[in-house]
Amino acid sequence: MNGDDSVQDTGEAGSFKNTVVAGIDLGDPHLALLVQERLEAVEKLLIDELSDGEDFLTDTALYLAKAGGKRFRPLFTILCGNLGPSPDFDSIVTAATVVEMVHLATLYHDDVMDEADMRRGAVSANARWSNSIAILAGDYLFAHASRLLSTLGPNAVRVIAETFAELVTGQMRETIGAPPAEDKVAHYLKVIREKTASLLAASGKFGGTFSGATSDQILQLERLGDAVGMAFQICDDIIDITSMTETSGKTPGTDLREGVLTLPMLFALDDDGPGSDRLRELLKGPITDDALVEEALTLLRGSRGMARARDTLTSYADSARSELAGFSDSSAKAALGAVIDYTVKRVG
Repeated sequence: MNGDDSVQDTGEAGSFKNTVVAGIDLGDPHLALLVQERLEAVEKLLIDELSDGEDFLTDTALYLAKAGGKRFRPLFTILCGNLGPSPDFDSIVTAATVVEMVHLATLYHDDVMDEADMRRGAVSANARWSNSIAILAGDYLFAHASRLLSTLGPNAVRVIAETFAELVTGQMRETIGAPPAEDKVAHYLKVIREKTASLLAASGKFGGTFSGATSDQILQLERLGDAVGMAFQICDDIIDITSMTETSGKTPGTDLREGVLTLPMLFALDDDGPGSDRLRELLKGPITDDALVEEALTLLRGSRGMARARDTLTSYADSARSELAGFSDSSAKAALGAVIDYTVKRVG
């Protein structure tokens, strides 16, 4: 499947439009068209796979799949799959679909754990139906992901099995909390590595494996995914504090309302700067009062903890760029560089 020659350069504005996929400028219109075609194949496989079953199963399993999302993990898998010398695009599309299914399954389970009411701008599955239905819908996605995995061979099955173990470990680690003797920042970084970065690491590994990359390159792509995943979550932590509803569409302070201590907060708690005593008082538990949420946000935005979180974000982005630097120059490499830039620039 190659319709690249149909792409026309219509000037600067038109060229930019033709290079944007999932909100990210990939730089090359030919690559962008190829990636878009693969993402459409992922979408079709995802919907077809989850539409095969009883209505009461498919309605709930398709609920989040049809709610939107940028398909960031499939995009990352496909781009990594363009770095090797002999991409097997059928396998890459299947692997990208599996990764997205696993991601969607974790969202159902996360919403139950977090008692969430909304997801992607819509009522969450647990709020619309029940916790039990949401959990079973997540399990149903895992089952279909396993079926697709079986077509990719035992090594692919092992990759997702190990990743699933990390996802569960991260969720349990977060739920139990840090032991008294453990550094809370180190604990938090372990949690996000397991809960978020592990799936992007698997995406990179799949992309390398099914594109004929060398074993060393596959490890590089796995580390690249890990670093991008860490940066992505830390970026979300920062955005939850710095975003303005009017410009971002996001409601800031969600983590404060849920009593979740994210990286900027943990750094701020270690700081003795202005307002630190008041901030420690506010961060003792969930904040339900809007005025107190705004007070905490103001203190966090001006804290040295926020600056340290931004520095940590930059360090993971630098690590990702370092892993990518080992590959020969290509449009796919440049596009992955744009993905790294996109991840960091979301904080503004």
